[in-house]
Formats: sequence, structure tokens, C-alpha cells
Amino acid sequence: MPSTSLDTTDAVELAEILQFISDWLDTDAGQLGASLARFVGHPAYHIGVLHDDLARFIFLLGGNDGEHLF
Repeated sequence: MPSTSLDTTDAVELAEILQFISDWLDTDAGQLGASLARFVGHPAYHIGVLHDDLARFIFLLGGNDGEHLF
């Protein structure tokens, strides 16, 4: 797999926008979950999985300590 580098400032910004989206999902999981289900079209990928994916990416970018991942 090729190596990719990301400027620290860009990583911080990316982590912040991912956190923003994650927080948004928390505010209206019912409606957003139904919308995601229609968009994805398969019950295996639901709002909980998306939320976990966002949390993992935020952690990998250094946006948090990953406490709720473990």
C-alpha cells in the first residue's frame, strides 16, 4: 500500500469535521438513521456502524484519545 502523508493542520481540520458529523448524527439519529438506511439499502450498515467508523477515523487522526472505542 502506498504511503500517504497528511499535514497536521489538515488532519486536525479533518478530525474536526468528522466530529461535527458524528455530533450531528447524535442529535437526530431517528431521522438520519432512516435516511441512511434508504441511501445504503442494506441493514448491515446502519447509523451505529457509521458512528463507530467516524469515531475510529477521528481517533486515527489524533482527534481524541479513543476512550469509547475500547
